[in-house]
This record gives sequence, structure tokens and C-alpha cells, in this order.
Amino acid sequence: MIGHALETLCRGLRLLIGILMAALAVPVGMQVISRYTDIIPVYLWTEELATFIFVWIVMIGSMVAVWERTHFDVHVMPDATTPFWTMVQNGTVMALILMFGLLFAWFGIEYAQFGYIQNSVMMRANLLVTYISVPIAGLVWTLFASYRLYEVVDHYRQEKVATS
Repeated sequence: MIGHALETLCRGLRLLIGILMAALAVPVGMQVISRYTDIIPVYLWTEELATFIFVWIVMIGSMVAVWERTHFDVHVMPDATTPFWTMVQNGTVMALILMFGLLFAWFGIEYAQFGYIQNSVMMRANLLVTYISVPIAGLVWTLFASYRLYEVVDHYRQEKVATS
């Protein structure tokens, strides 16, 4: 039930990435056209808007990567050969992602508050719009990694029961 709800959330995040990618094409297209032709003037706000959209794409993409288990990790040990050590390896990765998610969520609040008191140079947009992506990503990483950690332990338990 919880896994289904989180999968639905991830599907929504994938859809949002698609929408943001399409939206990113507009300011970037305007930048390209204005730099290489005289059809439209050079608008400096398009660069800021593209940056704001790109930040959200990266943060949402990292959320999806945690859910899909495609978030990068570094293998410092050979792959485990027993179910217990497989659980330890996979569980360690998920626990570290969970820990970083909590750090991003906790310290991201202060970061977002810092963004709230600033405005962008060209668009005069409040920077909370982009800074808030950090604690939101941390919260979602925490949710996804917690569930994946539960799955790792549950898989080990099921394997242990099946072999005994």
C-alpha cells in the first residue's frame, strides 16, 4: 500500500520532469534565437528562468533516481555472495541516502529561508522558488530511501525463511 503510494508519487515526479523539460525549451530556445539572429532581442531574464527550471529538473531527477535505485553509489567492496551481506551492502547504501536526505531536509529549511530574503537580479523573482527544492528533495529522498531500506530488510527476511 505504501509502496503503491510512493510509486504514484514517483510517476507524478516523472511527469513533472517532462513538463519542466518542455518548459525549459522555451527560454533556451529564446536565448539561441536571440544570440544568432535579429528576430528577437536578447532577453537576460531567459537565462535566469532556464537556471531555475534546470535546478528543479536536477532535484526532481535525483528524487526519481533514489526511487528507481539508479542514484549513483560507489562500490568499494566486491558484490556480496550471501543474502546477509547483500542486505548489508544494499542497506548501507539506502541508509546513507536516508541520512543525506535527512541532512538536506533539516539544513535545507535554513537554506530556503535564506533564499526567501533574496530576489533574482533580472526577473526580481524570490529565490525561495529554487532554494525550496533542497529541503523538498531531502524529504522525498528520506521517504523513498526509508521504504527501499525496508524492502532490503524484508527481502532478506523472506530469503531467510525460504532457505530454512
